Amino acid sequence: MKITALLPMKAHSERVPGKNIKSFCGKPLYHAVLSSILRCKYVDKVIINTDSDIIKEDALKNFERVVIVDRPKEIQGDFVSMNDIIAYDLSKIEGEHFLQTHSTNPLLRSKTVDLAIETCFKSLNEFDSLFSVTRLQTRLYWKDGSPVNHNPNELLRTQDLPPVYEENSNFYIFSKKSFADAGGSRIGLRSQMFEINKLEAVDIDKPEDWEIAEILYKRRINK
Repeated sequence: MKITALLPMKAHSERVPGKNIKSFCGKPLYHAVLSSILRCKYVDKVIINTDSDIIKEDALKNFERVVIVDRPKEIQGDFVSMNDIIAYDLSKIEGEHFLQTHSTNPLLRSKTVDLAIETCFKSLNEFDSLFSVTRLQTRLYWKDGSPVNHNPNELLRTQDLPPVYEENSNFYIFSKKSFADAGGSRIGLRSQMFEINKLEAVDIDKPEDWEIAEILYKRRINK
């Protein structure tokens, strides 16, 4: 069940400037998830696709089993689809099965990723890929005020509401075949969801996310 991990990182970040290499509990942010992924028993190596010389030099200096893919100009920038970056990586590296994650998921645990990989491989006859989600059982509304997942006239307890699931961007597991069959998408045509705890699934997108993640990470370290 050996798998290649993809950890794409760009130099620029809009809402949290330079967040990939910004100090997070004393080390560059990306160190947290990369260290966790490298501890996974099924991960053979990690591919870092980047346009940053700083990330490139730091990764090669501090980690083993890391391969750098220089990001060409045609897929650089803030508005390039992640699927386009993955497609470029798949065209350059060998292997059939891949896991893609982000540097902005510092709370992700190795044991969670290993269990997800096991789950994906055990169900390949039924599903062609897997992605992580967070369960939501709360009253949701569309922009116009109409309810998404409940009847306002029937005030059920939130724990009794039908759950909906948020794609939390922590990881995606897929193969070259499922990616191609889905028209170049990390979520395949027959993908399954893998639920993870919302504390572990924290994704740093805004400054307040950074504060939450750092508090939770320090708490984990102290334990």
